[in-house]
Amino acid sequence: MDCLREIEGKQAHDPIFMEKMKKSSRCVCVPGPVIVGAGPSGLAAAACLKEKGVPSIVLERSNCIASLWQLKTYDRLSLHLPKQFCELPLMGFPADFPTYPTKQQFVDYLESYAKKFDISPRFNETVAQAEYDATVRFWRVKTVGGKGEEKEYMCRWLVVATGENAEAVVPEIEGSEEFGGDLRHTSLYKSGEEFRGKRVLVVGCGNSGMEVCLDLCNHDARPSLVVRDTVHVLPREMLGKSTFGLSMWLLKWLPMRLVDKFLLVVSWLMLGDTARFGLDRPQLGPLELKNLSGKTPVLDVGTLAKIKSGDIEVFPGIKRLKDHAVEFVNGRSQNFDAIILATGYKSNVPSWLKEREMFSEKDGLPRRPFPNGWKGECGLYAVGFTKRGLLGASMDANRLAADIERCWKAESKHCVCPFLPHFCHNHHRDFGIY
Repeated sequence: MDCLREIEGKQAHDPIFMEKMKKSSRCVCVPGPVIVGAGPSGLAAAACLKEKGVPSIVLERSNCIASLWQLKTYDRLSLHLPKQFCELPLMGFPADFPTYPTKQQFVDYLESYAKKFDISPRFNETVAQAEYDATVRFWRVKTVGGKGEEKEYMCRWLVVATGENAEAVVPEIEGSEEFGGDLRHTSLYKSGEEFRGKRVLVVGCGNSGMEVCLDLCNHDARPSLVVRDTVHVLPREMLGKSTFGLSMWLLKWLPMRLVDKFLLVVSWLMLGDTARFGLDRPQLGPLELKNLSGKTPVLDVGTLAKIKSGDIEVFPGIKRLKDHAVEFVNGRSQNFDAIILATGYKSNVPSWLKEREMFSEKDGLPRRPFPNGWKGECGLYAVGFTKRGLLGASMDANRLAADIERCWKAESKHCVCPFLPHFCHNHHRDFGIY
């Protein structure tokens, strides 16, 4: 407790500190890190920290873990990569799970993961603001509960785990108010059942857009696909192995550009020339493009065959919407009953984290590219912003846990709260020592 007494002595008569404390309606002192987000990234960070003996608190704005997976994904979703590349640290998938676990199986895995490491997030607490307080050298994390109650957490370390997919990207399209039909983002799409017999336009040709088109076909809807940009479509498996796994193995022995050439040759042999069907390939190879821009190639699960057969028609970009119709940039118009926006997600970090050094205000991602974007200044960390999926999140979680463990052992030693206990009691603060 020498550290606590030292801080008490420094802060006891600090008028700036005392004034800040008076403004706090309810304050919780956290000895370890505060982790914002209870998705796979936040769970991985909490588990790695616990394994090293460092306690943490996980804050989650929703009412469940992995809310994106549980509440905002379509029913037929499964992991696009084999399970061995999607495991979180310290716990693998059950042996009886298929190579590509379903949405529900992945959620079950995450629930078991949280239970194994005794991770109990604080649900329905939305972080409104997080800012480093140089006066007390702690992070001040302000939250708003489901009923509007406000709370403030004080912590030495802050882990940002809200991820790259925190908010849906909904583009502004001219004439949206005139369309009159069902216009929604994929985060609100569950199944093609409700679109049976309807003409549906899917905007976006990433993995989600392609799979939603296939799902609509399987439910006897009449889908079309807007392809605005170039895209790499690869078979999900090559030569009896997963394309991703084969790529990772080849990269151990060959340069990236050579592996890209191999992937494109095999894809052409298996899938044909995708440009014939309106799916032009980028000039850069799939791995090089992913490495430079983070743009993921599409792993085909059957959609391309539906495009080839004419069950899915491909259109260029949209010029404007009309009454139950769409005018495309090539001048053609077509009637549709519904539009599904498979336009992706974005980070929401700039909306709540008051910090300009580590995260870009433009896209909400770390300014430093992988693998150096996981650590900032003053005890700030990021997990799940690598554009490398669950594998990248696991790497981040291991790194930050090891780094925080070193600080924990060197600096903490039971120094869990920089505030005067008698001050907190006298001012009716609610301090939690966990």
